[in-house]
Amino acid sequence: MRKLVDVGDGVRLATDDEGAGPAVVLVHGWPVTAYHWRFTSRALVEASRRVIAVELRGLGGESRGPGPYDKATLARELERLLDVLGIGPFGVVGHDWGGTVAYLLAANLRDRVSALVVEEEMLPGIDTPIPEPGRSHYPGWHGPFNRAVGLAEALVPGREDAYYGAFLRQSAGPEPLAGDAMARYLAAYRSPASLAATVGYYRTADEDAQAVRRRVTTPLDARLLTIGGEFGMGHGVAASFGQVAGRVQHAQIRGAGHYPAEQRPADVNAALVAFLGPP
Repeated sequence: MRKLVDVGDGVRLATDDEGAGPAVVLVHGWPVTAYHWRFTSRALVEASRRVIAVELRGLGGESRGPGPYDKATLARELERLLDVLGIGPFGVVGHDWGGTVAYLLAANLRDRVSALVVEEEMLPGIDTPIPEPGRSHYPGWHGPFNRAVGLAEALVPGREDAYYGAFLRQSAGPEPLAGDAMARYLAAYRSPASLAATVGYYRTADEDAQAVRRRVTTPLDARLLTIGGEFGMGHGVAASFGQVAGRVQHAQIRGAGHYPAEQRPADVNAALVAFLGPP
């Protein structure tokens, strides 16, 4: 059931909360929405888990509120959300920017996070290259474009479908995203608020790197599973997060690009349910 949860400071986070059992929090990235988790949520509910899929503030959906877009701030907003919902111990799964937010949340709440799963993200401040074949597929142009002050604001309005569509198509690799997913994501990111959030997420690079470096000296205690698409970041996800955690498992998803949970849901769900273990 979707609801808007007031977490304070004028921030309201759209949250899909379903199922029963140990809690698992799902955090999507850019430029998608919580629809990214449609197959994951179903599998986890069937595995007797309470699934809380959260839309990050500003990223295409209903979550709204003032404040900066550095990932430490976004992690604190998730922490407040979980307190409002009365969630005790939980696992957290993050995709793309949601992976960095999930890592910071796990580093902040070491006594509450039992497991961390990161899909297709490499931590800011951790210098790790994307290996082949993903290096030849994953876009390299969007980061500099979004960080160049004023550039996206001048060129994207009125051309949102072309801009976000180009990234979604290229980052998906050889296998495109499903048509309904593309339509949903493009519709969600047409608003001026989504563009402001887009550039905001990318223009906090220095703050995000500093936040990671402050925590990297104390490795995570939580068990960690990384998920990489063959034509996405691949084993680079494990190489990046292996520098911040003592125990890392990796699932390399053949045929997938930057969206394994959508492109190869059966493979991702099997790895995720096995990793989380019995409820």
